[in-house]
Amino acid sequence: MLLTAPAGAAGGLVHAKNFQADAQTAAKRRVPVMVLFTTPGCPYCEQVKREYLVPMHKDPAYRNRVIIREVTVNATTPLTGFDGVPTTEGAFAAANKVFMVPTVMVFDTQGAATSEAIVGLLIPDYYFGYLEAAIDAGLSKVRGK
Repeated sequence: MLLTAPAGAAGGLVHAKNFQADAQTAAKRRVPVMVLFTTPGCPYCEQVKREYLVPMHKDPAYRNRVIIREVTVNATTPLTGFDGVPTTEGAFAAANKVFMVPTVMVFDTQGAATSEAIVGLLIPDYYFGYLEAAIDAGLSKVRGK
């Protein structure tokens, strides 16, 4: 069954629409793009959004560290890839070998993953640290450090 993702900032995150435009913004800010892959009704996805990514997204300090987007796995919602080629959210997830949710990946401005994907909620006590480490790896790659 194919699902269509809700439009807009579901749960307080911006749903991905155009990664090429996001990458241009990221290049100007010299930051990576973090993507949360979700499915509707996934309680762990909601927990990751509520407890970690929405607060990061709303925190002005993160504006200079990362751009955060959400992609719905298996959705047929149109999406422009980092390369400018039209695709769908589901096809983007599949191309990045995302089959379990929640999965968080950090990409450089060319659309290359900058670290291992964070799959599942893992250990909640350490999850923020995993996210910070992924952002730091992305920053290092984007800024050439």
